[in-house]
Amino acid sequence: MAEPAPVVEMRGISIEFPGVKALDEVGFRLFPGEVHALMGENGAGKSTLIKALTGVYPIDSGTILVEGEQRRFHGTADAQSAGISTVYQEVNLVTNLTIGENVMLGHEVRGPFGVNWRATHRAATEALARLHLDHLDTHRPLSTLSIAVQQLVAISRAMAIDAKVLILDEPTSSLDAAEVDRLFTVMRQLRDEGVAILFVSHFLDQVFEISDRLTVLRNGQFICERRKEELSRQELIAQMIGKDLETLSSLGGNRRAGETEGEREEPLLTAVGVGRRGAIEPTDLEIRPGEIVGFAGLLGSGRTELARLLYGADKADSGTITLRGRKTTLKNPADGLKRRIAFSTENRRDEGVVGDLTVRENLILAVQAGRGWARPVPKRERDEIVSTRMSELNVRPADPDRLIKNLSGGNQQKVLLGRWLATDPDLLILDEPTRGIDVGAKAEIQEAVAELAAQGVAVVFISSELEEVVRLSDRIVVLKDHRKIGEIVNGPEVTAQMIVDLIAAHGADTHHPSPPPPAQPAGNQPLSARSTSAPADPAVSETTEEQS
Repeated sequence: MAEPAPVVEMRGISIEFPGVKALDEVGFRLFPGEVHALMGENGAGKSTLIKALTGVYPIDSGTILVEGEQRRFHGTADAQSAGISTVYQEVNLVTNLTIGENVMLGHEVRGPFGVNWRATHRAATEALARLHLDHLDTHRPLSTLSIAVQQLVAISRAMAIDAKVLILDEPTSSLDAAEVDRLFTVMRQLRDEGVAILFVSHFLDQVFEISDRLTVLRNGQFICERRKEELSRQELIAQMIGKDLETLSSLGGNRRAGETEGEREEPLLTAVGVGRRGAIEPTDLEIRPGEIVGFAGLLGSGRTELARLLYGADKADSGTITLRGRKTTLKNPADGLKRRIAFSTENRRDEGVVGDLTVRENLILAVQAGRGWARPVPKRERDEIVSTRMSELNVRPADPDRLIKNLSGGNQQKVLLGRWLATDPDLLILDEPTRGIDVGAKAEIQEAVAELAAQGVAVVFISSELEEVVRLSDRIVVLKDHRKIGEIVNGPEVTAQMIVDLIAAHGADTHHPSPPPPAQPAGNQPLSARSTSAPADPAVSETTEEQS
């Protein structure tokens, strides 16, 4: 059967910024009734291609065809009028407005006296009904909805203009497994209705689950377009990074070979009964120099809450922390920094990088804050910090005076890591350091973490990807329902599934017997595990999608 005509075709698209050719004669085709994954490392040109298609960036050369008609977009309104809608990674909705106002924002129903709000809310309900969300009260504030449902509201808003093309840019980055399933149900429904969906994600498992076709970009150039069944996972990664997979497959291999140097040393930090009401139950924990301690658990398990207590971002209301053999009180982040504890937040955009500052300014921010603003860091020291960290972490482009908001997510994350390394920490706490970044940048960050541990830095590593935690960690602290439920010494037989089974079995309803927790491999018994009376989850899903 002949292939249908593409609803969107981009031919020879080139876009150049000062000193950087972001796209170099790139081609792209999107067909009706398909989910098409756009793949590539951060900096490959994915975002630039999307912004060219949506009218954010003008193209320097090339042609954009929509339903066979050549179009030139001078702004997002032009793209929307052509039937192209976008839902970005960070849900761009107005949380202090109602659900209905958000769905119809910019497309309100107007009458002779202005906006007809009754008709507008009725239209919003009709748009929501398309995605089986008509049970939502459109007069309810958007802020009362979960992030997952807000994501679906954003899609309803995008479809309110009867879009032919829906672009979803990292829509699953903040969703758990059940929420991803719900989103994919909606995507399949829209696909079956003939909507063309451009899907951008760093989760390879999700890409292969939902996509029909894939296009790979690398360094601003088109590499290949394939049907999903024509490309294996390994081939896809090789096409994206342009090299073999030995680096990825070898990561963490030496971390799991047996006793680490850190296990022969006294603990750097010991927490006894440390907790905070409503955030994390009293927890015992030891962290040794040169050791990577992974925090594993599903979303909402208490991983971040525990990490914030160890840094001083939140104040514990129970327990004690001993640092280098001396009891200490961490009242705020400044206390943590003074004691050479660094914390890299999971919220890179709002709590991490400062978008309107340069790479250079972001890199020295923590060092300057530690000294106080009345004592500027000398220029020679600033230059040394910047050149060292940019070189070590391979920040691209290597321009320290570029605004950091103009860097890809992976390179922003490298700068954020470099900022904390510049403080010369003894304990580095990394909360989701590889979320939403490509496989190449992820490998570089994981290598940097392993190297830091080899140099004697203690690392707390938090990730929603259990496979990543297992790959890197010496010990794994498992959390569920805001409490520590177990601790596993890593070894060759420890797997992500073992952690999932432990989470699923813990707190099971005694009236409905379930299989006991999995037996630990010899030599890898949990160092501590507490039973609780927490009710069983109706289902526990493994969240181990491999980010690319």
